[in-house]
Amino acid sequence: VQLQASGGGLVQAGGSLRLSCAASGRTLGSYVVAWFHQAPGKEREFVASIKGSSSSTDYTDPVKGRFTISRDNAKNTVYLQMNSLKPEDTAVYYCAARFGQGRYGVTYTSHYHYNYWGQGTEVTVSS
Repeated sequence: VQLQASGGGLVQAGGSLRLSCAASGRTLGSYVVAWFHQAPGKEREFVASIKGSSSSTDYTDPVKGRFTISRDNAKNTVYLQMNSLKPEDTAVYYCAARFGQGRYGVTYTSHYHYNYWGQGTEVTVSS
């Protein structure tokens, strides 16, 4: 599967952005899809994930209540709606996928869990 991330940009604190991860080659319904971010000088960190058929979601604590991950199977796209953005959300955001529906009760938060990566899309939140 090939992934294409888009939707980044410059936004003021408190604003919103919606990132898109469009897939080609395979249907995303067969994958666990996640968003990671990487700030300058820092490691790539898990943000959110969504499983295949169940569409169950997981989030890192700092984004709970602000970010929402969702999927549109008809468009073969996964979204990350980011509200109430903070300067500390500034980073390059990557979407990633691992084949399979994901095991019940298991959260895939390590970048090692994912085999497929899109290019990053940069998000800058000004204070």
